[in-house]
Amino acid sequence: MLTVQRVVLSSRPGKNSHPVPDNFRVEKTTLSPDLKEDEVLVKTLFLSVDPYMRCRMNDDTAADYLLPWRLGECADGGGVGVVEASRNELLATGDIVTSFNWHWQTRNVINGYLLRKIDPRMVDGHLSYVLGAVGMPGLTAFLGVREKGHVTPGANQTMVISGAAGACGSLAGQIARLDGCEKVIGICGTDKKCQALVSELGFTAAVNYKKGDISAALRESCPRGVDVYFDNVGGPISDTVISQMNSGGHVILCGQISQYNKDVPYPPPLSKETQEDLCSKNITRERFMVLNYMDKHEKGLLQLSQWVKTGQIKVLETVTNGIENMGVAFCSMMMGGNTGKQIVKISD
Repeated sequence: MLTVQRVVLSSRPGKNSHPVPDNFRVEKTTLSPDLKEDEVLVKTLFLSVDPYMRCRMNDDTAADYLLPWRLGECADGGGVGVVEASRNELLATGDIVTSFNWHWQTRNVINGYLLRKIDPRMVDGHLSYVLGAVGMPGLTAFLGVREKGHVTPGANQTMVISGAAGACGSLAGQIARLDGCEKVIGICGTDKKCQALVSELGFTAAVNYKKGDISAALRESCPRGVDVYFDNVGGPISDTVISQMNSGGHVILCGQISQYNKDVPYPPPLSKETQEDLCSKNITRERFMVLNYMDKHEKGLLQLSQWVKTGQIKVLETVTNGIENMGVAFCSMMMGGNTGKQIVKISD
């Protein structure tokens, strides 16, 4: 038998509370090395922690496409690993594979047909990018901008991105610039993040929402108003941005991380003033779900891969080491402790 480490959900934080690392527990378990037909043994290399997982910590996720994590059972999410043994005709020892439902374990026995084989050249050898820039966050940014942003080259549009230093926001701003936005303004929570957005990722400007008057700072950065808003956070920040949007603008409703620790429906209800702004200015605000565009994923990943390999998109990551730190990494990400994609490295 193989001894492995895994992370289980030991307690629920409650719908109106912040998660803490102690909501998770690391424990040892065993795996049989005797594989059944179609199965593979994989070693976990990288695991992803993402905002949507906060919903899975509740006994009711409030989303029909998300199942809650069960108490005392292994958590799961995006993961990348290497095949160590195989009885699957499509996978061989040494193949790199990924799944959106990868158990938080150091090793796993999985039906190989549930895995997607990865060509390391797609990510220029950076395997963790499969969980970020050339994975679900990248697709969310790419398809969100393309399908809901209505970006038109030469139209002198201004896009604002909240949560701009996160996994999705940091990519959305760069894609908006590549697609033809004249100005791309990021909102984030530290001066260091603001500097990274402008100096490393090519944002036009960045606003630290924790310092000064965010409304005044936005007006200074967007003197002609806001045409497209990529909304990752919701709450008062989004109310402020929407109040400065131009008629006929578009809100890409990607996430509402500021509301995930509250017992409110998704998407959360808007204030009366914000609803009036949307109505009077004929601003579209449509919920975006990347899973609704499965037919466009393959081409999207190829475009993202090309941009990354040619340096047209820069990738930011925050890497935490060790499966014992999954809970710490998740809680840090939920509090904005990451710059770019939060990754946990499990093994070499």
